[in-house]
Amino acid sequence: MEPVSRVVVDVTFLEMLHPPKLQAPDFLPGWHIELLKTPSVALYRKLHEWVGRNHCWWMRQVKSDLELERILREPRRSVFLLKDKDEIRGFFEFELQPHKTVNLAYFGLVPEAIGRGIGKIFLAQVVKLAWSGNPRRVTVNTCTADHARALTSYLSIGFRIVGVIREDWDIPLRLNIPIPQHLV
Repeated sequence: MEPVSRVVVDVTFLEMLHPPKLQAPDFLPGWHIELLKTPSVALYRKLHEWVGRNHCWWMRQVKSDLELERILREPRRSVFLLKDKDEIRGFFEFELQPHKTVNLAYFGLVPEAIGRGIGKIFLAQVVKLAWSGNPRRVTVNTCTADHARALTSYLSIGFRIVGVIREDWDIPLRLNIPIPQHLV
């Protein structure tokens, strides 16, 4: 059996049934969202490591390259980058689900972009993009391993909590993912 760190997290499921009433603020000059038309497995792994390392994003990291390739080729999945000119500053992933639902599967900034005031603008622009296809609802989940402001940010833009579950995660030690102190 592989050595693991056992982590207990509360996962909060959220939904939004109507677009936000407030207009999304514009990005700062040079900042923009870019669709990755054919994301490579290597870049996808790098994004998960870079953005999610400090928040226990391990579930994609344990998958084989073949499994990730299959995920990335799913026709109802899209991966986007947040860029400041040519520099990657974050990413997000949409999954189109049944019943006209857009799920924000992953969302985050690289550590160097956190605390610069871009997170709220980024989230507002992502939600605006999610609603551009006229879905019935937009969903997202977050957990107690995510950034401390994640849940508050989702609630402030208009998501509402639809459920919370407790999960036991066995994070393989080989991934070398630091466990946030509040989860130890």
